This record gives sequence, C-alpha cells and structure tokens, in this order.
Amino acid sequence: MAAPNVKLAESLELLKKAQDSGKHVFQSTDLPRVHRERLVAGGFLRDIVKGWYMVSKPQEHDGDSTAWYASFFEFVAAYCNIRFGADWYLSPELTLHLHAGSTAIPRQVQVHAKAGQNNNLALKFNTALFDYQAKDFAPTGDVVVCNGLRLLAPAAALVRAAPTFYVQQPLDVQIVLAQIRDVSDLLAKLLDGGQSVVAGRIAGALRAVDREDDADRIVKAMRASSYVVNAQNPFDKPPAILMSSRGESPCSLRVRAMWDNMREHVVAAFPPAPGVPADRAAYLQDVNDRHVEDAYHSLSIEGYKVSTELIAKIAAGAWDPEVNPQDKNDRNAMAAKGYHQAFLQVRASVQTILQQQTDPGEIVRRDHHDWYLQLFEPSVRAGIIEAKHLAGYRSWPVYIRNARHVPPAHEAVRDAMPTFFDLLTRETEPAVRAVLGHFIFVYIHPYMDGNGRMARFLMNAMLASGGYPWTVIHVDDRAEYMAALDQASAEGNIQPFAHFVGRCVEAQMTAGFTAAR
Repeated sequence: MAAPNVKLAESLELLKKAQDSGKHVFQSTDLPRVHRERLVAGGFLRDIVKGWYMVSKPQEHDGDSTAWYASFFEFVAAYCNIRFGADWYLSPELTLHLHAGSTAIPRQVQVHAKAGQNNNLALKFNTALFDYQAKDFAPTGDVVVCNGLRLLAPAAALVRAAPTFYVQQPLDVQIVLAQIRDVSDLLAKLLDGGQSVVAGRIAGALRAVDREDDADRIVKAMRASSYVVNAQNPFDKPPAILMSSRGESPCSLRVRAMWDNMREHVVAAFPPAPGVPADRAAYLQDVNDRHVEDAYHSLSIEGYKVSTELIAKIAAGAWDPEVNPQDKNDRNAMAAKGYHQAFLQVRASVQTILQQQTDPGEIVRRDHHDWYLQLFEPSVRAGIIEAKHLAGYRSWPVYIRNARHVPPAHEAVRDAMPTFFDLLTRETEPAVRAVLGHFIFVYIHPYMDGNGRMARFLMNAMLASGGYPWTVIHVDDRAEYMAALDQASAEGNIQPFAHFVGRCVEAQMTAGFTAAR
C-alpha cells in the first residue's frame, strides 16, 4: 500500500494539471472523490458552498480571505454557467464597474438570468450572489464575454443602469464614457428602445464631462425621431474631465480619475508643508537617524521577523554572508540587507530632491527601479528568489492578503505606471504627492513583491519635497494602515488613509524634527 505522502503527491499532481490549465475553482464532480477529500484534508482545497471548492494553501488559516478573493470571479462564472448556461450576465451596474477597470471584490454580485429565482446565495467572507429573474433580458448582441464573465457591452450597460448609479458611482460612469469615443452605439440603443428619459440622462452626463457635441447629437437624433428629451446632469457634484487617448486602458483612466477626485481630501487632512529646509545636511542626518526604526517597522509590516540589532549590524557593515552561512541563508537577513541598500539609494534620491533642480516626480520616475533592484539584490544572490523578478514590473497576477482590492492585471501595469508618474510630476502639493503617490503605487502593485516597502519609500521621498520629516509607519498601526488602504482601493474613500498618514506626519513633526529651516 502506498504511503500517505505518496498518495497526497498523486492528488497534488492531478490538482497541478488542472491549475496549469487555468482552473482554480472546482465542482465536486470535477475531481475523483478520493483525491478531492485528500486535498481538502491537506488544506490544498477549501469549500466555497456545497459542492464547490477552491484552491488554497495549507498554511492559510480559516480567517484568511486571500484565496477566496483570488477565486471569486472564477467561481461566479463557473457557478452561473452550470446553473444558467449562456442565459445570464452580470448586472448593468457591476458590468460598468468592471468596464471601468475596478478590480475590487463586490459585497454582492447581482446576476441577471432568464431562470433566476431572486435568490441570495451567501458566500464566504460576507459576499453573496443574487440571481435576479430578468424579464427584460438583454439580446445576445448586447452581451460580451470577458475573462469568463458575461457582461453587457458598455453602451448597453449605460442604457440599462439605474439613475442612482450615476450618483453612487460617478467615477465608473465617467471612465466608461471616456472609453466611448463615438456615441453611435449608444444612440442606436436609445432610439431602438425609445429611451427618452435615459437619453436625457446620458446627454446630461456627456455635457457634464465637457462633451457638448456628443450630447447635442443624442438630443437632436432623439428629437428628430419625435421623442421629448431633456438633458439633465445626473451627477451630484462636478465630475472629472477625462479625455481618453486611443488605446488608453481603463486602469490608466481610473488612476487619473482617482487622483483628480481624491486630491482635495488629502490637502484638507494634512498639515501645511514646512518647505524645503535650508540646512539640507541636517535634514539628511535626521533621515539617517530614523533608518533603524524605519527598517524595523517597514519590514515587520510585511511579515519579516527582524530585530533592531540585526538592522544595526547590517547598517554598521558587520553582517558578513561570506564568513557566516547563517547570514547568507537567512530570509529575514536578506530582506534587511536589501532594505538597507534600498534605503541608501532612496536617501540619494531625497538629496537630489532637496536640491530643487529637478521635479521630484521625475526623480522618482528615474530612480524607483534602482530602489527595487537594491531591495531584492541580496535575496537573488542568495537564491531565495529568482533573478527574473529583478527585470522590472510584474508579468503575473498578484494578490494582497485579506484585501478586497485585487491589483490590476499585469498588462494594465505598463499603461498605468507612466500615467501615475505623469500625475506625480504635475502635482504641486507635496502632501498629495506623498499620500496619493503611496496609495496609487500600492493600488497598481507594479512589482511581484516589495510594493509596500517601495510605496513607503516613495511617500517619504515626496514628503521631503515639501520639507516634511521622514515618517515611520509603525507595525502596531498595521491593521489601521491596511484597512485605510483597502477602503481607498475598494470603496474609493481616501479620507481614512489621508488622515492616517497626516497623523503620522504630525506625530513625527511633534516628536522633534529638528532640521533647520
């Protein structure tokens, strides 16, 4: 009889083949019972609802939502395909959310289906799937399939979306409108359905985003067909004006819109900028003095087990991997060594920023890849991570532990990062550069690892551009810090994060920032 580990290996081989084909969600009938039960017992599969399972890791505890959020939309697609065949699609509102580049996991997915029963299926971590019995089911030509999900085409979704959506999710509407460069498809649906009220709402939205010609075209065409149309602004506050260049990704548009909508909240939450210090040497010495504390907390936030003694040892040059094998192979030591190297690189960038000869955003655009190289060079040399991770921006999906926000696909990163740095460069308020620089960087998550550390480096480089002190985010505040970031990413509410960073900066200033002015 085969040993238990051999049997488990057989089951894992079966699971690997399925994963290699892109499958991470399974019905109970997809795997032989003996293999399924073995994988569940080993922690490699977890149940979703009765008869459905998702891939997981044995070390994940029951309260860890990462695997579920990573599998969420795959489950929705697989479950709905089994239940409804091809006769379903996501609600117009969720469709617009996805077309607008949002990757946040919704609390409830509403599915429109011919055979829907108006039933709410409770899912893991307070999420749910509601199958709505759609009597006015969209024609086949209005439905598109994207990443396995059946969505309405953008024009069809705008026509069918509830008027409250324009108030509750104006960002999504603005981003989708920016992607519709010609309103012919919209007009066809409005005219075909005699949608005069909807036509007035969409025309009003177009006028609000400075597209008068398109708004007039809709109104004139509807009136020429004997419909009464009154264009009314459906937004409750002035929207962002997003002019999309051809081929710009929804993620890039979303980054621009978030920056525009969030910056005023950051300014309101932050103390005034002290101004670049006259004594640059004193400022840089203050940065040096905070290094050990900063490294300890920044690494601890990411789950590394480091001590201030280890960090001080590395900073003093007493860490020697050639003499001490433990130094070479210790993952935590490699992370601390990389952090020290990156810190020195960031400090050099800060020194350049203080000279005020080059735009701070351009300095970070130029230097941030070097920070990243230094951050992970020791781990690559030690063989802890593969050298390919030093190539630059990621080419794989990533997930943030227990966060509803799922970073955008790697294809979108290449478009979003130049947009991000353009915004950083154009921004005039140091506080906005620091807070939104940190937030948007983490939102995009451009690298396979180290995004949090890189974002905090970026934040401090931008704080320096306004003369704010180097600010340490403490590991004891990790829960509030991560919750505020997720609130900004998943709900679009930057205020908790802006207030959090503002308090940290004020505390650092009060604690004795002494650089001469």
